[in-house]
Amino acid sequence: MSEFNVNQIRTDFPILKESVNGKPLIYFDNGATSQKPKPVIERISSYYTHENSNVHRGVHFLSDQATNAYEQARTTIAHYINAPRSQEVIFTKGTTDSINTVAFSIGETLKPGDEVLISGMEHHSNIVPWQMLCERKGTVLKVIPVTPKGTLDLDAFDALLSERTKLLSIIHISNTLGTINPVEYLIGKAHQVGAKVLLDAAQSIQHLPIDVQALDCDFLTFSGHKVFGPTGIGILYGKKEVLDPLPPYQGGGDMIDQVSFEKTTYNGLPLKFEAGTPNISGAIALGAAFNYLTSIDLRGAFKHEHTLGTYLRARMREIPGVRFIGEAPETSSTLSFLIGDVHPLDLGTLLDKQGIAVRTGHHCTQPLMKQFNIPGTVRASLAFYNTTEEIDQFIVAIERSMHMLS
Repeated sequence: MSEFNVNQIRTDFPILKESVNGKPLIYFDNGATSQKPKPVIERISSYYTHENSNVHRGVHFLSDQATNAYEQARTTIAHYINAPRSQEVIFTKGTTDSINTVAFSIGETLKPGDEVLISGMEHHSNIVPWQMLCERKGTVLKVIPVTPKGTLDLDAFDALLSERTKLLSIIHISNTLGTINPVEYLIGKAHQVGAKVLLDAAQSIQHLPIDVQALDCDFLTFSGHKVFGPTGIGILYGKKEVLDPLPPYQGGGDMIDQVSFEKTTYNGLPLKFEAGTPNISGAIALGAAFNYLTSIDLRGAFKHEHTLGTYLRARMREIPGVRFIGEAPETSSTLSFLIGDVHPLDLGTLLDKQGIAVRTGHHCTQPLMKQFNIPGTVRASLAFYNTTEEIDQFIVAIERSMHMLS
């Protein structure tokens, strides 16, 4: 395979040719959503042009074509994450929907006093569903503290684990701090006390190789739009032996076996958890996104992105008054920062005027912001189609903005 060529890769992403406020777009908001390569965009159009039909329900040609494409996408994704069986891959609306599915279904098996363990760096979508579960079932939510450096307090984690811990739901890479958590250690320790583990891979699936068998997680979730696919589609992976006994999250078409007014029996995996007409085009296009990833030098892409993240942090340290929010030893190419007493919104607005897209605010991690006693941050989050030249322009734009704000 040829050496990773970022300039060639950039031609696959049409939006990178756009201008913003008369400036070439520099897109550093990949943690919120990634851009889409041409094969994904074209696959959506092709589905609606040539295959549009419902899946699993028709005997006619179009339905057969759509069903085959839909299920092939499931197989493609299962292969990418090394799931043993394609039926362990369930299509959802995204990470939030996936976590809510698990929170409801596994929640039906829990008793008052059972404990769910999360961390202080979780996205709201990995906090609120568990709070709702606790209110509904009388379970107890425990939180692993985060150190001032933005890492998990592993001593506290060990102390929190007990035979009452029924589930650990943990983020793989923090969307705010960029911290890469030691998930192999966390999963192994949780399994020692009999707890199941949900791994939120929304911020890792696009940055690292993911092997669910090697990780040995019981559940894994991610969103399509963060891994170069469409919005409104995501994945819940679950071990068959864990998913099979769980009740379905929603009722409706496709998730049933037999329906009568006296009793309904449910379909097997994965359809038991896919009630109603699914996001067919989204699933097929997500499959195209993973086909695209396997077609490029993915190892080279990950290496390039790691180099970018290191370079970004080195260049940012040149800015007077900069403060990194999160300085873990192992980080992704995401960086949250503040400069002096400048409000993140003000800096983000001035960067936008210069064609640079970053995210400002609390990043759906309000408890983490409270811990650091800040209103929010500026977040630059990179992808493998970004360049060192863009980072250099970013530094110049920050310096120009700080001059305007002084």
